Amino acid sequence: MADESTDRVTGISDREQRQVEQANASGKTPVVFIHGLWLLPSSWDNWVGFFEEAGYAGLTPDWPGDPETVAEARANPDVLAKTTLRQVADHTAAVIGALDEKPAVMGHSTGGLLAQLIADRGLSAATVAIDPGPFRGVLPLPISSLRAALPVLKNPLNRGRAIALTFDQFKYGWTNAFGDDEEARQLYETYHVAAPGSALMQMANANLNPFSEAKLDVRNPDRGPLLIIDGEKDHTVPWAIANASYKRQRHNQAVTEIQKIPNRGHSLTIDSGWREVAQVALDFVKRFV
Repeated sequence: MADESTDRVTGISDREQRQVEQANASGKTPVVFIHGLWLLPSSWDNWVGFFEEAGYAGLTPDWPGDPETVAEARANPDVLAKTTLRQVADHTAAVIGALDEKPAVMGHSTGGLLAQLIADRGLSAATVAIDPGPFRGVLPLPISSLRAALPVLKNPLNRGRAIALTFDQFKYGWTNAFGDDEEARQLYETYHVAAPGSALMQMANANLNPFSEAKLDVRNPDRGPLLIIDGEKDHTVPWAIANASYKRQRHNQAVTEIQKIPNRGHSLTIDSGWREVAQVALDFVKRFV
């Protein structure tokens, strides 16, 4: 489990400190990868290797309370409960603040929203938001998205709990784009952990709460370049949500782009086709960093 001596919100763990020191010592441009709900930082391991081969230094910050391994997270899921978007953003900002150079930042799902929140703080040199969770002002609410979120949203008490998905729920929300139950099962067993209901409810209620933490200034001149990527068949963050986020974000003076990845679902960063998505993200980062 993460070092208990670290502060739950902003303290940097030993693992994160090692990554920061390695990035600073390398002299390479850092890339910060932010995971989303139902995953841990290790879900980015393939991407870190891919970007480091391209000459960047990869960092994978925790969400406050993240255990070191999937096995530990499953053995003690309660440590993942109650984490909020602001806590994760503050912690990620603390890690970035220890870097010598402004990084590129990318995130998946709720991590895609968090990457945009970090960019809204002026902390990102270029941002890639993959299947990003919605922020205040993003209005579409497709049926598939509601169904994917139902395991959390069906009970208001889940705000204070860590909620795991069943395999069937994972198949619907994550791996619906391919019919191979064997790969779906492998992804579920390798990566899936419980997730804090609080963060998902913050996104779901963003348009009802003017003080929502899922809120950003789309006209912020410090935001920097942004690419939104979405899987064509994503049930959790369908194209309607990603495109609405893009339409809001293109009010910014900086470069704002969107790209649809054909025949891909919400698992596009961790499934066997991850490299295709990573290449799209890398090509965008190379243009600006």
